[in-house]
Amino acid sequence: MGRSASGLGARIDAAVSGAIDRGRAMPAPVRLAEALHYATHPGGARIRPRILLSVALACGDDRPELADAAAAAIELMHCASLVHDDLPCFDDADTRRGKPALHRAFSEPLAVLAGDSLIVMAFEVLARAAPRDPARAAELIALLARHSGMPHGICAGQGWESEPVIDLSAYHRSKTAAMFVAATQMGALAAGQEAEPWGELGARIGEAFQVADDLLDALGDSAAIGKPAGQDSRHGRPNAVAEFGVDGAVERLKSILAGAIASIPACPGEAQLAHMVRAQAERLTPILGAAARV
Repeated sequence: MGRSASGLGARIDAAVSGAIDRGRAMPAPVRLAEALHYATHPGGARIRPRILLSVALACGDDRPELADAAAAAIELMHCASLVHDDLPCFDDADTRRGKPALHRAFSEPLAVLAGDSLIVMAFEVLARAAPRDPARAAELIALLARHSGMPHGICAGQGWESEPVIDLSAYHRSKTAAMFVAATQMGALAAGQEAEPWGELGARIGEAFQVADDLLDALGDSAAIGKPAGQDSRHGRPNAVAEFGVDGAVERLKSILAGAIASIPACPGEAQLAHMVRAQAERLTPILGAAARV
């Protein structure tokens, strides 16, 4: 698994850019083509595809083209979800990744179409890679669909916000953890391993990021986090800070992170993968520090 972080980034950027370039091929609606690029570049931390490729490498990465396609697909799906989340009918956010939200820059109709196009593109990327290993590709498509739709995917996560009574655990599992579970399971599957044993690691990482996001929303500064802060309280959205308080949410985050490494299945690159999980945990350390100062 001796690949550098920059090497993973290059693989992800090439795969995502290749998909977007195909979607922007002329003749095409120019504004919508521009919106697709705007939604995916710059790409933020690309955490989900990095985790996916890290797992694939830990499991041998014997079909790198398939792993790259899976990494692009999960990032495209994530970007689509951000575009839709920011719409006035949901979060009504003005900014994303430090720039105007897509619907502010291009219009609401183009934001809806861009998000829809990215979702379709995610599955197209996997379908294009299918000749490399049709059986694995079919399972990858099914996994991405399962973690994107109903009853337990990110669509379900958004749907929980319209329920009169909300199961916070199910809400977090769908809204945030689903794409992290998809990342770990798809990474293993792309490298020829069973997907199921990797679900717990993804769920733990996903829950950690959701609790961290809840703390950032409650304690952070909009300019620093690149999107509006205080959205959860503003929209009456369920979150760990409202449920457990700041101190309780911090303790929950620590507990989740402590169990993540222990959940890594046995694999050739287990030690390197544990290092990656620790690195992601360290990314959340400033959040714990900010919470402690409140």
